[in-house]
Amino acid sequence: MDMPLMISAAIRYAAAYHGSTEVVARTIEGDLHRYDYATAHARTQQLANALARLGVKPGDRIGSLAWNTHRHFEMFYGVSGSGAVLHTINPRLFAEQLVYIINHAEDRLLFVDAATLPLAEAIAPRLTTVEHVVMMCEPARMPARTSLPGLLCYDELLAAEPAHYDWPDFDERSASTLCYTSGTTGNPKGVLYSHRSALLVALQIAPMVAMGVPNGAAATLMPMAPMFHGNAWQFPYLAPMLGTRLVLPGRNYEPDKLYELLEGERVTLTCGVPTFWLILTEWLQRSGKKFSTLRTSLSSGSAPPRSLVETMERDHGVQLMQAWGMTEALGGSAATSKPGAADLPFEQRIDARMRSGRALFGNRYRLVDDAGTELPQDGKAVGHLRVKAPWISSAYFKGEGGSAVDEQGWLKTGDLATIDTDGYVSLTDRSKDVIKSGGEWISSIELENVASGHPAVLQAAAIGITHPKWQERPLLVVTLREGAQVTGPELIEFMRGKLASWWLPDAVEFVDQMPLTGTGKLWKLKLREQFKDYVLKT
Repeated sequence: MDMPLMISAAIRYAAAYHGSTEVVARTIEGDLHRYDYATAHARTQQLANALARLGVKPGDRIGSLAWNTHRHFEMFYGVSGSGAVLHTINPRLFAEQLVYIINHAEDRLLFVDAATLPLAEAIAPRLTTVEHVVMMCEPARMPARTSLPGLLCYDELLAAEPAHYDWPDFDERSASTLCYTSGTTGNPKGVLYSHRSALLVALQIAPMVAMGVPNGAAATLMPMAPMFHGNAWQFPYLAPMLGTRLVLPGRNYEPDKLYELLEGERVTLTCGVPTFWLILTEWLQRSGKKFSTLRTSLSSGSAPPRSLVETMERDHGVQLMQAWGMTEALGGSAATSKPGAADLPFEQRIDARMRSGRALFGNRYRLVDDAGTELPQDGKAVGHLRVKAPWISSAYFKGEGGSAVDEQGWLKTGDLATIDTDGYVSLTDRSKDVIKSGGEWISSIELENVASGHPAVLQAAAIGITHPKWQERPLLVVTLREGAQVTGPELIEFMRGKLASWWLPDAVEFVDQMPLTGTGKLWKLKLREQFKDYVLKT
C-alpha cells in the first residue's frame, strides 16, 4: 500500500498500544511531571487544534526556544503532525544569532519556557515575523510581569480545544522540523528534516536502542542531547515507536540531577556528547555512586577520550557507543560493532568503539583527496568524507550558506576519515581542525585522546599554532580534574611513546574551563582566537 510516512503515526501508535506507558519530565522549576502516552496524545491533538485556531497553515514555521520538557515533546507531534514545521532553536546561541535564525526561518509563533523567557524578552523588538509568543507552562506559573505584549499561556490554549484531531496525510517529503547549525563560522545554516527522513532515521536507530535488552524487558530512554540538537537524536520519535518509558531532564544538567533521573527512573539508555559524561563520571568517582540499570549511552558530536570509554564500562558497566553524525546527516553511521566483537578481549572491544561507528545500511560513503580523487576504503587512506543517503541533507534552507554537496551530489561533511573493509568509520579530524606541520597532518583527535588518558586531565584540546619553520605546531590546552595536578612537561612525557615523536605538542597551557559550543562540543574556534598571538618557546 502506498501510504506516506507521517510523524503523527508514532504518537497515535503509542496511545493505542501502550497508552499507559509513562513519560517523566523535569520541569524548568525543578519538580517532576508524570503522565502517559495516551494523555500526551490527547494534548498533542489539543495543540494541533490550538495552532489551527491561531491561523497556522501547513508549512508555517513555529519556533521553540525551550529545553527537554514534556510540553516541548508534545510540540514534536502537535506542530509537525498538523503539517507545520517545528523550528527548534538553541537557547545557548548569542542574541544576534537568535534574532538572525528566527527572522530567517520566518517563525510565526515562538514558544518559550521559564528559562528562555528572558531571552525572548530581550530580542522581541528585533523579531520581524513573530505574531505571538507562547509561555510553556500552566496558568499558575505565568510571569507576573513581562515586556512581551499579549503573552499566551500554553496550557490555557490547550484547555480551550477538544482532545480530538484528525491527523492529516500529506506528502511525506514535507518538512517536519528545522534545525540550524551552530554557526561556528558565519551565520548559522538551516537544515530541514522531512517526515520521511525523520522516521527512516528513527527506524535505523531502533535496533541500537534494543541492544542488550532481553525480549520483553522494560526499557527507559532519556535523551541528554537537547531537543534543539538534531531532534534529541530522534528519541522523541523512538520512545513512542518502541513503547519505552521516556524521561526528559528539563534544563538542569548538573551531575547530581542527571544521576537522580538516570538512577531514580531506572534509565537503560541515554544519548549525548562526551562532555556530559566527562563531568558526570568525575562526579561519580568523587561521590562513590554507581548505576544499577543504565547499560548504554550513544555518543556523537565529538570523539570521546579512550579513558572515558574504558572508565564507563569497567567502573560503571555502561557501554559508550560512538557514532558519527551531524546536523546535515542524522544517522551518519551505526553505533554498533561488527557481529562477533562482543567475544573479543576488553582492549580490543574498546579499540572498535573508539572508531566513529560502522557503515549504516542505506548510506553510501566516499573518501576523496584534496583534488577530489577517490581514495580506497582500506583503513589507511585518510580523505575528505562524503556521504549519500535518503535522509542526508542536499541543501541548506533557502539555499543560503553555500552548497552542501559536491559536483557529484555527495554531502561535504567537513570531516577527514578512514573507512576499513569491515565498514568502521574513523574520523581523524575536522578538516578545519587538522594541524598541518611540515606538510604532514597531525590529528588533533589523537592528541586529545592520548592526553585525556592521564588521570589528572579532565578535558584536552589540541590546536595549531603558527610556526616559522613547520607552518603549524600543536599546542595542547587542558583542564584538570578537581584537586589534580600535572605539569606541561610531565604531560608531554606521559604522551611520549604513544604517538609519533613529531606529533607531540610543543607546549601545554592550562585553563579553568573549556569554551563549549551551544551543543556542548569543544569550541576550538574560540580557543584559536584566545591563543592567536601565542608564541611557542621552541
